[in-house]
Amino acid sequence: MKVLKFGGTSVGSPERIRNLISLINQDERQIVVLSAVAGTTNSLVAICQEYAEGKNPAPRITSLNEQYEDLIGDLFVSNEYRIKAKELIDIHFGTISSFSSGVFTPIHERVILAQGELLSTHLFHYHLQEIGVPSVLLPALDFMKINEELEPEIPYITEKLGAMLASHHENNIFITQGYICRNAFGEIDNLKRGGSDYTASLIGAALRAEEIQIWTDIDGMHNNDPRVVKNTRPIAQLSFEEAAELAYFGAKILHPQSVFPAQKYKVPVRLLNTMEPNAPGTLISDQRSEGEIKAVAAKEGICAIKIQSSRMLLVYGFLRKVFEVFERYKTPIDMVTTSEVAVSLSIDNPKYLKEITEELQAYGQITVDQDQTIICVVGDFVASKAGIAARVLDELKHIPIRMISYGGSRNNISILLDTAYKNEALQSLQRLF
Repeated sequence: MKVLKFGGTSVGSPERIRNLISLINQDERQIVVLSAVAGTTNSLVAICQEYAEGKNPAPRITSLNEQYEDLIGDLFVSNEYRIKAKELIDIHFGTISSFSSGVFTPIHERVILAQGELLSTHLFHYHLQEIGVPSVLLPALDFMKINEELEPEIPYITEKLGAMLASHHENNIFITQGYICRNAFGEIDNLKRGGSDYTASLIGAALRAEEIQIWTDIDGMHNNDPRVVKNTRPIAQLSFEEAAELAYFGAKILHPQSVFPAQKYKVPVRLLNTMEPNAPGTLISDQRSEGEIKAVAAKEGICAIKIQSSRMLLVYGFLRKVFEVFERYKTPIDMVTTSEVAVSLSIDNPKYLKEITEELQAYGQITVDQDQTIICVVGDFVASKAGIAARVLDELKHIPIRMISYGGSRNNISILLDTAYKNEALQSLQRLF
């Protein structure tokens, strides 16, 4: 069994939807996970915002509905399937239009956000039926579940999905929704942004799949940001740890969470390009290659906070008290460096910055630097391998550096600097390759 996930751009037009069948091997069992059609989720988010603000979202709903009517007019050839598709979108847009601006809850929002994946999967299923390709539509809401801590329940997914597949033993192609799930209360919920990658990884892990394929419009994970640096290249092979570091620190091709289920059950993940299906892409597995620098990524929007206090010197419990402030505001910390009288750390979510800094003032003098960027150099840096950190810092010797983190992981060297130097830093580090 293989799991194939196709993102929004891969189902972004009738032509691309028709092209998907050429990427699916009809002779072996495959689960096809689809995102919403490109642009749909953004539109649904805007509709929810208008409901929540007491505005009338009808014009925006009508506009999105018209886009789907144009799509089915081009996608389907026969009147039979155009009628079926029209009835489908009428049902889903009826759901989207059924809510009230007066009483709009987070539960209503999650129902609306689920409509994009429900539409894309049904339309692709209809398309396969029209061209005579047997397939089975597996509703993700019947097997994908998260618990009260918002963590996926792998045993539940394995049991429910396994039973569904067993009841269709004669079929090879199965279609399901990415992103959406049910929560511990049975309500429609979701796996947050990038959740379709996560869905594919969870299914692959639950079924101990042969391989998970993530199809996008990029030919694998590159060794640097191609928007900033010329002559980047796809990375042929990454370990799970390296891929997780790159995904977290700015490589947009893969959602950070999607690595972990596959890693736990050692299911290889392959990143492929729907526009260039013959390109080898990037293979992510548990194979390591020690001592190599693999890639560089950048994460913008970082805020650096420095707490300086002479009371820190030789006082146990100081760091615990500092970290508890961030815990109370559910704000993750990216980087940490310490000295005898100061600790500097970085966060990527400034939502509670004011409240956090006010509380931290009880422990010392606070300095805040915003508009920072973390440059992350990723590879497999074993402790016995000398010179890797020196090579990295030598390439950046002309750039002011705010923080350095090395040794916390064998897979990255993280450097914090002002965002004004981001492009220059990425271009300088390209010489490492």
